[in-house]
Amino acid sequence: MRSHDYGRDVLSGRKRRTVPEVVAEVGLVVEDPASGFCGAVVRFEHGQVVLEDRHGRHRLFPLRPAGFLVDGRPVTLVRPAPKAAAPARSASGSVRVEGLRARTARDSRIWVEGRHDAELVERVWGHDLRVEGVVVEPLDGVDVLADRVADFGTGPGRRLGVLVDHLVAGSKESRLVSAIRDEHVLVTGHPYVDVWQAVKPSSVGIAAWPRVPRGVPWKEGVCAALGWGEPHEGWRRVLAGVSGFRDLETPLLGAVERLIDFVTDPGA
Repeated sequence: MRSHDYGRDVLSGRKRRTVPEVVAEVGLVVEDPASGFCGAVVRFEHGQVVLEDRHGRHRLFPLRPAGFLVDGRPVTLVRPAPKAAAPARSASGSVRVEGLRARTARDSRIWVEGRHDAELVERVWGHDLRVEGVVVEPLDGVDVLADRVADFGTGPGRRLGVLVDHLVAGSKESRLVSAIRDEHVLVTGHPYVDVWQAVKPSSVGIAAWPRVPRGVPWKEGVCAALGWGEPHEGWRRVLAGVSGFRDLETPLLGAVERLIDFVTDPGA
């Protein structure tokens, strides 16, 4: 009997159905057709996916091609691509420069009123200042500001940024600052009587900064009201409560950022 040559396979022209790949994001609901188990993706273990059904039961399934159903249709589950690690941040919120070697100090400076101001600025912006080569120096009171500016000798590339406490209209500080008329000097400040107040109360474990009667030195009055002992003991509590910019009030944050921008301006 002579065989008939039917030519090519009549089924070879039929397109094979492709099974789509679906990223197994946490929360995606899938079904294992072999067992009928239906659940949401919760995590991955040892190259397999863990599903949780509506009763809270967990089951482990291998990630096989076309191994699951989504809305009744076969899919191949694939693991999500690993997320890039977020860049490390400094205490100020800027991108941290790893392996930092401090830059040679600029001629420009940032002055603050006292030691506590300098320590607080260092706590939050220290990394940024070393990257930029900016030195922060205590001024020991704004009363000497005009004389210190004259002694410093400002000019292009030799700028001064000055941070002043209680810089509000009508204050002694605002009157002293108004006498500074030098394009190479920028004075910013905050409205608080002392830089302690620029730390959020919640960061130091209190509901609010206490009101201090007129005539009572502010730090002493605060420490007496809170039972913090002497001012140096109170300051240790305040500084210990600061780990980053989120512990500081917005006026101080803005004032310091403006000073750093001013003294590091490459066009200055």
